[in-house]
Amino acid sequence: MDNEKLKQFSIPIIILVMTFFLLFSLISKVSNNIQIMLSHRSNIAEKTTEFTTKQQKLEVLKKQAAQEAKKDAQSIANQKEFYKPAAEGLDTEAVIIGEFNEILELIRLNKIKVRSMKSDPDPADDDFVKSAPDTYNVARLNLEMISDYLSFSNFLKELYKHEHFLDIESVEIVPYKKNKSILLINFKMKLYAKK
Repeated sequence: MDNEKLKQFSIPIIILVMTFFLLFSLISKVSNNIQIMLSHRSNIAEKTTEFTTKQQKLEVLKKQAAQEAKKDAQSIANQKEFYKPAAEGLDTEAVIIGEFNEILELIRLNKIKVRSMKSDPDPADDDFVKSAPDTYNVARLNLEMISDYLSFSNFLKELYKHEHFLDIESVEIVPYKKNKSILLINFKMKLYAKK
């Protein structure tokens, strides 16, 4: 009798056990999916934060690159050509004389007086002479000049606008003791020309 009563309940017991087993497996799958979803959400949040940070860095780098490109463009625009004489095969002094005459004309136009002038062709301490002696002629000029403030200022502005490459090495200005509006100027510059 016990067996018969058990047989009556065996099917519902089996269904009940199967239901618990299915429910347990369903709950474990749902909890696994929830954990996976939560980990994906945290990964997405991390990646979003990382993406935002990298995007900000990219914007900063783009701005820096734009500034560098602007500086390079200005630098290229400010580069000056080397003086190129009409004749070839001349010595340094003969080559530089054309550009030297342009500088003297600027001095004359600004009514600056020259007390003394010395020229040193191809100075040994110049980088162009050291690195490319067959390409460039260089002359260092030492000028002692007398001028007023306005004339010398105009001379420097015109020298800055000068079309050929040159190097102002040093400028020493001392006011004249008897009249402070007059300047005694020791001016050193280098003139460059292509051979």
